[in-house]
Amino acid sequence: MDALKKEEIYTIDDIYALPEGERAELIDGKIYYMALPGTKHQGLVHFFDREIGNYIQSKESGCEVFPAPFAVFLNGDDKNYVEPDISVICDKSKITDKGCIGAPDWVIEIVSPGSITRDYFTKLFKYQTSGVREYWIVDPAKELVMVYRFEEETMGQYFFGETIPVGIYEGFALKIE
Repeated sequence: MDALKKEEIYTIDDIYALPEGERAELIDGKIYYMALPGTKHQGLVHFFDREIGNYIQSKESGCEVFPAPFAVFLNGDDKNYVEPDISVICDKSKITDKGCIGAPDWVIEIVSPGSITRDYFTKLFKYQTSGVREYWIVDPAKELVMVYRFEEETMGQYFFGETIPVGIYEGFALKIE
């Protein structure tokens, strides 16, 4: 009888040991390699960074927005390291020189062909259980945004061109053209 193959558990040290230019995330000790983002993806990252940053600055909300690559140590352990496309953090004690220790308040992930399962399933569960308050999955191919507000236990679906209310900020909404 063959012995069951034991799956290797990786740590943040393994992420830091990757060759220069290689990007990956670590979720529950499993490495997920990341492809380079395309032009549409980067345009959306820039849009969200600019719009959210301008809103935060105008309201002096005390929160900060960080575009990828920005390290988020979700559980504060050595087995979870993600780089959300957009991280909004309102508790400045979570922000260090290395990144964010703990869950951001709001995370936006922009789906690419290689990240569909990870964004819609793996990260959805991980963000929900780690304390993220709001999670947006932006799918450029479908021109669709899934909005999860974990505190209210609600989920909404919006198409590009529709106004999308931001749950963590009353009176703030975004429209992706």
